[in-house]
Amino acid sequence: MTGLLEGKRLLITGVITNASIAFHAAKVAQEQGAQVVLTGFGRLSLVERVAKRLPREAPVVELDVQNREHLDSLADRVREHVDGLDGVLHSIGYAPESCLGAPFVEAPWSDVSQAVQISAYSFSSLAAATLPLLGPGASLVGMDFDARVAWPAYNWMGVSKAALESVNRYLARDLGAHGIRVNLVSAGPIKTMAARSIPDFAELEGGWHDRAPLGWDTADPTPVAKTVCAVLSDWLPATTGSMIMADGGVHATGQ
Repeated sequence: MTGLLEGKRLLITGVITNASIAFHAAKVAQEQGAQVVLTGFGRLSLVERVAKRLPREAPVVELDVQNREHLDSLADRVREHVDGLDGVLHSIGYAPESCLGAPFVEAPWSDVSQAVQISAYSFSSLAAATLPLLGPGASLVGMDFDARVAWPAYNWMGVSKAALESVNRYLARDLGAHGIRVNLVSAGPIKTMAARSIPDFAELEGGWHDRAPLGWDTADPTPVAKTVCAVLSDWLPATTGSMIMADGGVHATGQ
């Protein structure tokens, strides 16, 4: 039986541990026939160790989205492993401590600008860096957390996600001429390393299972990973500029 992503070449960012959404997206993608290349930031040895836990060990290339040299050379370094890309997952986000949990109005611009650059602007940076590798039918996917409401403690990361949602629409507008789709997957709360950096994460996730028509397991990233892989596949050929919800249905029931 042919897999959903058979023969696809994917670049997946944001793998930190084997609990991360990006790791599970890479795992499902490989199970569905894709060839995967990962990016890592900081301690690459940790990412390389996690890469060995995939069904097939994936190569890792270094990428700091704030580093111009990394972005400018990304396409050439990815070409060392694959001859092009059919899809890219942007699973990158960061906000300094002052932007999460602390009083919203007290976060300095120096911290806020870093959060916006890494969590939102980098979607555009990554798109531009990988464009030489992408052709008609390719799919760019970004990870989101519904920014249409003000969540407890999420603060400037929520603002950054709102910016990401806007970046998604503008990228979809401009890359459509290349036949490239651009979408976001908005996930419900998952207990990842990134989630542990959010103060009062328990308050953020509290009652999610009870509010979700389909229920919700914060310890299981697989449903989100499967959604990501569906969007990376050829099965949504006319969908772009969209935010696809993978949250058990909470977005539809109100808070």
